[in-house]
Amino acid sequence: MARHILGALGVAAVAVVALLAFAYRPAFAPIAPPAAAGFPPELVAAGETLAGAGNCINCHTAPGGPANAGGKVTHTRVGRFYSPNLTPDAETGIGNWSQAAFTRALREGVSRDGRHLFPVFPYPHYTQLTDADIEALYAYFMTRPPVKAPGRPNTVLFPLDIRALQAVWKALFFKPGPYRPDPGHDTRWNRGAYLAEAVAACADCHTDRNGVGAEQVGHPYAGAMIDGWYATSLDISPSPARWTEDEFFAFLRHGESPPHGVALGPMRAVVRGLARLPDDDLRAMATYFISLNRPSGRAPQPDIARALSPVPPATDVQKRGAALYLESCASCHGAPGQPPSVAHSPIGLSEALWNPYRPYNLLLAMLDGVDGHDGLPGAMPAFRRKFSNDDLIAIADYLRASYTTLPQWGLLEESTTQAARNDPLSLR
Repeated sequence: MARHILGALGVAAVAVVALLAFAYRPAFAPIAPPAAAGFPPELVAAGETLAGAGNCINCHTAPGGPANAGGKVTHTRVGRFYSPNLTPDAETGIGNWSQAAFTRALREGVSRDGRHLFPVFPYPHYTQLTDADIEALYAYFMTRPPVKAPGRPNTVLFPLDIRALQAVWKALFFKPGPYRPDPGHDTRWNRGAYLAEAVAACADCHTDRNGVGAEQVGHPYAGAMIDGWYATSLDISPSPARWTEDEFFAFLRHGESPPHGVALGPMRAVVRGLARLPDDDLRAMATYFISLNRPSGRAPQPDIARALSPVPPATDVQKRGAALYLESCASCHGAPGQPPSVAHSPIGLSEALWNPYRPYNLLLAMLDGVDGHDGLPGAMPAFRRKFSNDDLIAIADYLRASYTTLPQWGLLEESTTQAARNDPLSLR
């Protein structure tokens, strides 16, 4: 028995040594923080545009905290991750990082000290960035005001918290390398693909992940949960209102595109971040995404007919929901019998209502409203204090049955309880 135990321990020790050797990455020597004046202003400005488009500032700024100083939490299936400090503070930020160390983090997902980074940092997308764009990002972050802000420890399930195992994860799921233009498409499409895939890392939110955090192969942009919200599918529109390039451009530029409605939840920060991109770039992104957008497979005419001419409520619960909707929602979202042009955001065409799987976006919008102080259109009051869970269920039941051709959401009562709990990890 002792011989078997010793043998097993020996095999385990060899395996650990082999893993550590496989995962080893050398540290880059620290540098003295470079002087901000040494970076050309035009390079810094380009980096600011890229950092906004990549949502870097939003992800690395805690609510109410200093810009870029980290501490914002991201909720995942395996735990909570806190973003690190990206200011040029030498002790707690990246002030002692060379451009080579910064480049390796983006291209390979490895920190300056040689630790593997978790893929909650979207280096699987940033690996595609050009050298010029990485240089501009480095210039931008190194010229921000330094903030002393120690990082918060992540709370990740064992053994996924072991950094060395990220080397195995990369071997299985990570494909490093810059973006390569697709010869089957023109320059505009490829520019849009580069911005969407590498700079904005759109798939990071809009693609579901497997049990170890890798994006689902074969299902890009099929929709996924992000911080309690459902990042809607970008390859098959759930709404019967088909997107055009002009409408998609307007949505990216302004956060609103009738008849599709306004940006909700985390998408509002994304729209604000895209604001510095020129129109040509946003139109290129629209071209790229519209090329991916496929029909849902449902018969379009019945869907459109139901969305624009809802059927009367059929049950007592739906009748109660209809009364609540008419009292509190119809002035903005339209009443039965009104043409869609009357409504600011026609409820019958809402992607939140037509989502085939989850009612969370509809429920969260009703509970918490839409912030109208962020410079984007579409302010909506919160009804968390006005509507009970039963009220929310009645409204959702009525809208789904009257305005869509889809079956009711399963477990609507349970979903409403979870949404009202306001815990992103419960919304899965």
